[in-house]
Amino acid sequence: MKPEKSCKKSVVKFGGSSLADHERLSRAVAAVVNEAKRGTRIAVVVSAMGKTTDVLLNTVKNTSNGKLEKHELDDILSMGERTSVRIFSAALRTSGVDSRYFDPRDDDWPIVTDACFSNANPERQQCEDKIRRCVLPIVDEGVVPVIAGFVGKTSDGKVTTLGRGGSDTTAFLLAEAIGADEVVLATDADGIMSGDPKVVSEPKRLSEIDVNTLVGLADSGAKFIHSKALKYKPQAINVRVISSAYGDLTRDGTIITGALATELDVEQEHDSPMAEITIVGQRISDNLKLVGDLVAKAKTHATLIAMSMNTNSAILYVSAEKNLDALFNDVHQTVLENKEAKAMAVKKDIVFLKIRGVGLEETQGIIGKVSEVLRVNGINIAGILTITSSILLFVDWAAREKALELIRKSLRSN
Repeated sequence: MKPEKSCKKSVVKFGGSSLADHERLSRAVAAVVNEAKRGTRIAVVVSAMGKTTDVLLNTVKNTSNGKLEKHELDDILSMGERTSVRIFSAALRTSGVDSRYFDPRDDDWPIVTDACFSNANPERQQCEDKIRRCVLPIVDEGVVPVIAGFVGKTSDGKVTTLGRGGSDTTAFLLAEAIGADEVVLATDADGIMSGDPKVVSEPKRLSEIDVNTLVGLADSGAKFIHSKALKYKPQAINVRVISSAYGDLTRDGTIITGALATELDVEQEHDSPMAEITIVGQRISDNLKLVGDLVAKAKTHATLIAMSMNTNSAILYVSAEKNLDALFNDVHQTVLENKEAKAMAVKKDIVFLKIRGVGLEETQGIIGKVSEVLRVNGINIAGILTITSSILLFVDWAAREKALELIRKSLRSN
């Protein structure tokens, strides 16, 4: 069946739970068939059905005594996806939709990677070239390509796997190269939720979330989309996360917008000097009114840039665009009025630098490396915070340009 007139292209990815049994698989196929009949040009990415990959991995571990070469293990683990593409493509054809599956053993396999087996990285330019040459013409003809997610191939022909989030990575690479209007991630949830349903009761579906916000959840262990996959999300293509339970690719879900910085870098986050106000005492964190008063006073007199706290101390980082004497006196008065607080200290003329980029949380030794290069060059770190895919550093304002240069060179050498 050739589709009717079309002006929309979509990449649809089905996770393993959406293909776990005959009923779910049939529902996924029907969803693609219905969308194709509406005229949408579709490329499909599929994961291994259900827990197939886990079964393969456990079987290998229990029978090989750890003697398999890494590339052999990847070849075996790819079999789940490689089986899925055959079944899914055949089901589409028997439902009247022209389809062709792609296997890494094919010469025109489009996902080319490095040789980091079990956690391979796509060679983006080679992937883009092959997708445009081998997959895009099929999509434009109205044929539905079905491509094994999670799987790659080195330039010398060895099968690789992409690691966590690998099928999402495949979908994002395809979407950018074929010029898709959107990516649809069909999962076993209604979208991205306000909390993990296994942890909190009655979580709410988010209608939209920026990728820079989402990466914080991914880094914290929430099983939405792995941060490595988010690295490949195209800036101009939205991602819609929907439930596959309804067999309808047009359903509302959660829209993921924006894109991540793909390279580790450092930048100055605030144009003017800042001040660091340290309050020390005993069990400060137990006095919520004290903490609230400190935050309120900071926001009254300045811009509160960041805050850190432990049991016996709190540190406020505020802008110094205005005269901060009133703030210092107000904070000092708050210290005197609360028995948990004992004293305060102020450090002026510091700058706020932020190191960020996808993969920061997976790159070992970044904090040590940056700290060392600053130490060797006589630059003291006034404060350091880590949150999601970023490291926040506070150094002397006068040293900001030198610090930026040193940190940037340090990051480039990773």
